[in-house]
Amino acid sequence: MTESERLRQLERRLWQAADQLRANSKLRAADYSIPVLGLIFLRYADVRFGRVEERLEATATARSPVTRAHYQAEGVMYVPEMARFGYLKALPESTDLGQAVNDAMAAIEDHNPDLEGVLPRDYGSFEKPVLVELLRLIGSIPGDIEGDAFGKIYEYFLGNFAMTEGKRGGEFFTPTSIVKLIVDIIEPFSGRVYDPACGSGGMFVQSARFVDRHRGTAVPPSRSTARRTKTTRSACAR
Repeated sequence: MTESERLRQLERRLWQAADQLRANSKLRAADYSIPVLGLIFLRYADVRFGRVEERLEATATARSPVTRAHYQAEGVMYVPEMARFGYLKALPESTDLGQAVNDAMAAIEDHNPDLEGVLPRDYGSFEKPVLVELLRLIGSIPGDIEGDAFGKIYEYFLGNFAMTEGKRGGEFFTPTSIVKLIVDIIEPFSGRVYDPACGSGGMFVQSARFVDRHRGTAVPPSRSTARRTKTTRSACAR
């Protein structure tokens, strides 16, 4: 089985399990989608942080301890202990898990100001058994997959949520094939990519992939967006 086939199999398994959890709960798809995408984002941040943490701690000394600045220099988000997946999954049974996940998202925003006001805080509405299973499910995404694989999982969930929510899904997700076609037409070899209706950030992702495909002939474009709504988040797991 190829890496691509394994990834598609993982995407289907994760989606089917997550969708079944929603079906067995009192949540509507519209109330469920953003928090689930937030957990995928959290798992991505946790995995990247863990990889860098292992390397940095191996070279740290008493006189030169690892600080948040070291992680920022490595281009990763700082994830405090209370926001680590392992920490959340190991909380005592009596813990208010919804509040704990809300606090985890708030802590990540506090340590990464660029994310202020972006991450979801809706986990108090989840029944505890559903949230426990979601943490277990999303936490099962292998830690050795690459960032682009996380992006594809995130994108797969976005597309399925859009179909589940019907026409409202178009508010935050445009099919990847259409975005890719637009990017291929505008050929963003350089300059600024402006997406005033940015939802999942697909235009920026496809522009980056366009540059990768034309490496050596394209200058990475800068990015700009003007859109922000209650249910449209600009945090992308890539």
